[in-house]
Amino acid sequence: MLKRSLNNIKQNNGKFHEENQYLYLIKDIIEHGSNEIGRNGNVISVFGSAMHFSLENNKIPFLTTKKLAWKTCLKELLWFIRGDTNNKTLQDQNVKIWNQNSSREFLDSRGLFERKENDLGPVYGHQWRFFNANYKDCNTDYKNQGVDQLQNIINKLKNPHERTSRRLIMSSWNPCQIDDMALPPCHILVQFNVLEGNKLSCSLYQRSGDVGLGVPFNIASYSMLTYLVAKHCDLEPYEFCYYLGNAHIYDDHIQALEKQVLREPYEFPTFNILNKKDNINDYIIDDFNINHYYYHKTIRMNMRA
Repeated sequence: MLKRSLNNIKQNNGKFHEENQYLYLIKDIIEHGSNEIGRNGNVISVFGSAMHFSLENNKIPFLTTKKLAWKTCLKELLWFIRGDTNNKTLQDQNVKIWNQNSSREFLDSRGLFERKENDLGPVYGHQWRFFNANYKDCNTDYKNQGVDQLQNIINKLKNPHERTSRRLIMSSWNPCQIDDMALPPCHILVQFNVLEGNKLSCSLYQRSGDVGLGVPFNIASYSMLTYLVAKHCDLEPYEFCYYLGNAHIYDDHIQALEKQVLREPYEFPTFNILNKKDNINDYIIDDFNINHYYYHKTIRMNMRA
């Protein structure tokens, strides 16, 4: 087994590029992964990997060896933040990433026969903002129900006496409501940490990662979340730390990813949030600005529900 060490990940000119952590993970899985029959197809997988991305100097890890649909990713993130679980909200913004998991066929496969199409149940947003509140449907107002994990973290980060707490944790994994969700969460545990008084880091643990399609989105999404929380709490974004449990590649993604690992990464783009709002729910896509995002051609891979 190859060692998963940052010291081994360098460009041809010897200069370290953080995107090579992702490319190295692809190589590691293809060359040394185990063949498994997964829930939704055949995969090759490894267990346990880590990547660290700097968020200093306005840099953000949008992968460059293929085009990232960052606006789609951001729209989903803002949907999570508002506690929304209605896929129709995303569809109205031309975001289709949850369509397969909110279909009648998929909901029935989960035993959710009474759930209406596009109602995803108590998934990420519900747990972030209304943790364990009794779920009725995606149109119910859950205000002041359950635990608002995200707002609790924001309140502590805004308080200089509490922002160094080691309890700034947000969980999407709720065993009490897993069976009510259209899809159990993959990215399940987030922890924020402040160093040197104002440098905000975010650590994510993900139980299961689709390396071809999902992982690039997850890197971008939680990096943007870190930027947003930092802006909202008058802190400086510092680092995103990413830990994967089961990292897997679907068999029909292998050929595409073998092409991707041959590409040389470009410099990461810069990311700015133009406005600070009073309420975390009030940010819109026009408040975010990306500059100097250069990328290789799109690589097509089919999504697995």
